Amino acid sequence: MIRLILVALFLIIYCLLSIPAYLIELIIGLISKDAKVRSSQWLVCKLGFKPILFLSGVRLTVKGLENVPKDVPVLYVGNHRSYFDIIIGYTLAKNNTGFVAKKSMEKLPFVSVWMKFINCQFLDRENIKEGLKTVLKCIDLVKGGTSIWIFPEGTRTPGNEMLSFKEGSFKIAEKTGCPIIPVAINNTEEIFENHMPRIKSTRVTFEFGAPVDVASMDRAARKHLGAHVQAIIKDMVEKNS
Repeated sequence: MIRLILVALFLIIYCLLSIPAYLIELIIGLISKDAKVRSSQWLVCKLGFKPILFLSGVRLTVKGLENVPKDVPVLYVGNHRSYFDIIIGYTLAKNNTGFVAKKSMEKLPFVSVWMKFINCQFLDRENIKEGLKTVLKCIDLVKGGTSIWIFPEGTRTPGNEMLSFKEGSFKIAEKTGCPIIPVAINNTEEIFENHMPRIKSTRVTFEFGAPVDVASMDRAARKHLGAHVQAIIKDMVEKNS
């Protein structure tokens, strides 16, 4: 329980200190929206997420990060096991990256404000029209240079089993031509979800696969893009188990 208490205390302090930082970011945004996004992501990742991972005792193995282009927006596609997937993913992203999160997270105080600052998008999976608006917004963000990270299963699925990937979110890559980076995540559910409320020091693995070039695929292959990317991720997950 000591790790849980340390993380909880840190989050309380961080939220209190984030109030003046929030005001500063608003001022920066009046001068430059891009500068606001960059500085907000630095505050969240370097001063927020990395200390949480340290206090949680996360021992991270990263493979294939060289597969991610440095200055080109990409669509990260990963299997989803834990809330820690997002925390770790943000510390590894090479440029500004917005995660697609479930709509209910928009109601979280403090958290949702910073998520909006760093271009996270909230997806209403029960409303097709609103879901389409979110996908279109992500397409605009990628065209503007922001990477997007999605979990196409739609929910967390602990273990090596995966739900079928929803094809709709892959329109982000189809409409922009950006590379898809398959991301295999192993063992993050052992940090917290498998023994709540305890936080346990855990060895986890993130592997970034070779980019998938949607533009080079024919129309028939694109119809099964989600299944194709899922097969790549599944192979990596099983290899790293």
